[in-house]
Amino acid sequence: MKINILTENVAGGKFQAEHGLSYLIEIDGEKFLFDTGHTNIFLQNAALFGIDICNDVEIVILSHGHWDHGDGLQYLKNKMLITHPDSFVRRFHKTDNSPVGLSFTKKELLNTFRLTETKEPYQISENLFYLGEIPRKNNFESVTTTFKLENGDDDFILDDSALAAKINNELVIITGCSHSGICNICEHAKNVTKIQKIKAVIGGFHLKTNNRQTSETIQYFKFNNVEKLYPSHCTELPALLAFSNEFDIKQVKTGMTFEF
Repeated sequence: MKINILTENVAGGKFQAEHGLSYLIEIDGEKFLFDTGHTNIFLQNAALFGIDICNDVEIVILSHGHWDHGDGLQYLKNKMLITHPDSFVRRFHKTDNSPVGLSFTKKELLNTFRLTETKEPYQISENLFYLGEIPRKNNFESVTTTFKLENGDDDFILDDSALAAKINNELVIITGCSHSGICNICEHAKNVTKIQKIKAVIGGFHLKTNNRQTSETIQYFKFNNVEKLYPSHCTELPALLAFSNEFDIKQVKTGMTFEF
């Protein structure tokens, strides 16, 4: 399996960057697009890889309905889109009421995509799984939120999901933002795939400070003997520093390629 980093917060070499995430995943002889960032930078960076997203990719997976992961969908058409049905709700920051959801409606998207909405896990190819709605089972992740729904209720982003790839009877877990909790995601991936060994985890961990959640997450990865960790996007410096003290992590930049 190969993962090409099309959009990330940090630029690498001649590749552009923005606040967002988009990965091109090659597995089982096919190419899949996981998230799109919020502009067409993912298309420009893909071209530098020699990849034509419009012609080479048939299936797009949206991790959750936030602008920095999905607004780039407006630059695509005539593809299958897999996501949670709650990805299209209107949502806002609590602090200033600014919108944080997608900038288009589900109805508008249906004009250009074949939509597959599911809360249940979905097998995309022989070895790639969309995990669906993530059960929130531990007591240190997804216990507070800075987001709200249109009616003022707390928005815990129930649509937040991830991918799990089976590689030689081990798991590579690919996350968008981990609002549901990266440890919750990993445990659900084990249950869905029936594989217990996690080889690698890459993507946004949504850890902002070196607090209890960060500490518990580090202990979880150590307990599970995860070989490779690539926290990116919404994982901020204090948490990254805590990870770097325990693991040999690498900063994820646009233009990078990871092979498993």
